[in-house]
Amino acid sequence: MDLFSNLALGFATAASPENLLFCLIGVLLGTLIGVLPGIGATATIAMLLPITFQLEPVSSLIMLAGIYYGAQYGGSTTAILINMPGESSSAVTAIDGYQMARKGRAGAALSIAALGSFFAGTVSTFLVAIFALPLTALALKFGAAEYFSLMIVGLVSSIALAHGSIVKALAMVALGLLLGLVGTDIYTGTPRFTLGIREYADGLNFVAVAVGVFGVAEILRNLEGEKTRTLLMAKVSGLLPTRDDFKQMMWPVIRGTGIGSALGILPGGGAILAAFASYTVEKRLSKHPEEFGHGAIAGVAGPESANNAGAQTSFIPLLTLGIPANPVMALMVGAMIIQGIVPGPNVASEQPALFWGIIASMWIGNLMLVVLNLPLIGLWVKLLTIPYYVLFPIIMAFCSIGVYSVNSNVYDLYAVAFFGLAGYALVKLRCEPAPLLLGFVLGPLLEENLRRAMILSRGDATTFVTRPISAFLLLIALAVLVVVFLPSVKKKREAVFTEED
Repeated sequence: MDLFSNLALGFATAASPENLLFCLIGVLLGTLIGVLPGIGATATIAMLLPITFQLEPVSSLIMLAGIYYGAQYGGSTTAILINMPGESSSAVTAIDGYQMARKGRAGAALSIAALGSFFAGTVSTFLVAIFALPLTALALKFGAAEYFSLMIVGLVSSIALAHGSIVKALAMVALGLLLGLVGTDIYTGTPRFTLGIREYADGLNFVAVAVGVFGVAEILRNLEGEKTRTLLMAKVSGLLPTRDDFKQMMWPVIRGTGIGSALGILPGGGAILAAFASYTVEKRLSKHPEEFGHGAIAGVAGPESANNAGAQTSFIPLLTLGIPANPVMALMVGAMIIQGIVPGPNVASEQPALFWGIIASMWIGNLMLVVLNLPLIGLWVKLLTIPYYVLFPIIMAFCSIGVYSVNSNVYDLYAVAFFGLAGYALVKLRCEPAPLLLGFVLGPLLEENLRRAMILSRGDATTFVTRPISAFLLLIALAVLVVVFLPSVKKKREAVFTEED
């Protein structure tokens, strides 16, 4: 009964005129940045963080969440029409979606992607609602040692799920942890790594780092390698799938939803991993595997369902444990902190309207997406013709204004410029920036819980292995590291990274 009363509270919160408006803005903006290749949900949310400071907490988080799962919808449009994924999780969709479009079935491919995403989003949001309270209750039993071990699992998983070199991913996490140490020591009050700049006494501005590493660096990368976009067709028709299409997509959508819901919880990049896993499963289960790569409906329906389900369930560790599962969730943590909310299990009990309002808004947002996206396909097609060099000055101007408005601190603009160049350099060195951001967000929490656990145990480091839950989590982290360093797994990671390049 508690679940239904909590959901009633959530829908009452999410259905208020103000929150409905911000949910609509979020999903439309998410679809837009998903449609425009090269911007991405992570960079967009990073750029919009300063704006959320002026909004009500629940409205800002509903809007940011809408941007994230809306981008999963929009990314399929470019993948199908111009063979250029708007989101990395839509890369798999391009394989068969583009081939369907070349056969004159672009409308059907877009509808299959939208309907599969809607079903997956609805089911996975229901799973978020079911598991939210039990996991929150479990999290309330966690002490400092358990939280430290849990964050170790998160960081190790981000290394495991990052692309390319394991050593580089590990270095990115270490760099993120070091950046998180900048500021004032939480126990002694001593300034650390501030270079004598008083403005950095409270640490590096999360918004400035995120906008620089993801926003500015992404703009520089896209300006360097902007490709000419050739639309396959100016007008998309035949949006309604046939009865045979529905028959072929039904089980891939169901399987994709299950795969995505499970993998989305994993730290690092569950939505991307889910899309690839779903495609692999569908190809192996298919009676006609030779059709994959030539316009197979299952190759569109399965991955699209999986990436959207993964996007929704990635909110589970954020809402229940306060632990981000991917860079976007790390930005959501930053948004909560900006609003004065301490992420973690206490959010459900202290701010139930916000907690359940976000969950309920996911259902509303998914419904908005499926109702609005198909009629607006003509508009999205026209937007694909906008050159990127026209967009980037506007984006940069709003980034700078937004970052400065948070603290009115000119050093934040210097930080944006520095981390933008640093992020671009990291990309050129084939270092993925996502583990860096996760390390930066989790670093202060990791240090705080490490030192608190040591104080409570009177300096006895064995507390991390004598407490059952903590020991179990550390064993999981160790097992993940062992698997990642296996020669066969390491070779496969590098092969996938080479293919993507």
